[in-house]
Amino acid sequence: MSVNSATARYEGLGKSGKGHVATRSGVVDAPYGFGSRFEGEPGTNPEEMIAAAHAACFTMATSFALARAGHTDGTLETQCKVTLEPDGDGFTVTRSALSMTAHVPGLEEAEFRKLAAEAKAGCPISKLLNCEITLETQFTG
Repeated sequence: MSVNSATARYEGLGKSGKGHVATRSGVVDAPYGFGSRFEGEPGTNPEEMIAAAHAACFTMATSFALARAGHTDGTLETQCKVTLEPDGDGFTVTRSALSMTAHVPGLEEAEFRKLAAEAKAGCPISKLLNCEITLETQFTG
């Protein structure tokens, strides 16, 4: 079992409030708030961190699936875009769109697409999310 943690603090309320989020490891230590979430101000936001987590988890899951299939070398790069949409008086994350580019010598594209789809379904962050999850792939062999 693995347990990880983060903390968030928000001073002030609503749009005028300012937050700070940090992970136990110290890798994330950033301001956040309405401005960084909706107005392009410096800082992070929850959806950006979800996108990073989903991209990292899916990429690692695909890497392990390829290794289990006997492949020993390659490069995988994933971009993830998380969509936040208005929902009544609040908001809902409606989509996590994964887009992976892969270069794995000796791998056939059909096998890559199969393994990537299985990794998308099986990665722990995909299982966590309650939204549409899409996957586009680009394979360069």
